[in-house]
Amino acid sequence: MRGYLDLFFMGAGFLLLETKSVVQFALLFGTTWFVNALVFAGILLTILAAIEVERRTRIKRPGLLFSLLFGGLLLAGLVPGSWLLSLATAPRFLAASALAFFPVFIANLVFAERFRDTADPTTAFGANLLGAMLGGVLEYLSLITGYRGLLVLAAILYILAWVFGARKIGQPVGEVEAEPVAEPAPA
Repeated sequence: MRGYLDLFFMGAGFLLLETKSVVQFALLFGTTWFVNALVFAGILLTILAAIEVERRTRIKRPGLLFSLLFGGLLLAGLVPGSWLLSLATAPRFLAASALAFFPVFIANLVFAERFRDTADPTTAFGANLLGAMLGGVLEYLSLITGYRGLLVLAAILYILAWVFGARKIGQPVGEVEAEPVAEPAPA
C-alpha cells in the first residue's frame, strides 16, 4: 500500500475534520441528537457535492486544491468560537457550516480526484480506511491539545498527503502507481 500513503493520510485527516465539526457544533448549539444529525447530514451532503463537482470537472492543479484546503483550515482555526456565539442562531449556523464544511468539501475534492485514477481501488480505499482508523486514535490528542488543536494535526496530515501524493493526481492510471507489486517466489 506504499503507493497509497497519500490516501492513508487523507483518511486520518478527514476523521479529525469530522470530529472537530461535531464538537464545534455541539459547543455552538448544544449536544443533542438533532445537532449531531445536522452535522453528519452536512458532512454527507458536502461529500456528495464534492463527488459531483469532481465528476463533472477535471481539476489539473492539485496545488490549488491543497492551497484552498490549508486556507480553509487556517480560517477555521483563526475564527474564535466567541465570535460565532455572538451571532444570532441562523447566522451562527451558516457561519459555522461554512467554516466546518469548506475544508471537508475541498478535502473530498482532493480525495475524489486522486481516487479517480487509482489502478487498484480496493487497496486504495483500504489505505484510506486504515488512515481513518488512525485518525480515530489521534482524536484522543484533543485531551491534550484541545479540539482546535485537531485542525493543526489535520493540516499536518494533509501536508503529508500532499507530499506523498500531489504528483499522482490527474495522471493516467498506468502512471500513478510507481511501485510495482512484487511477485511471490515460487514454492
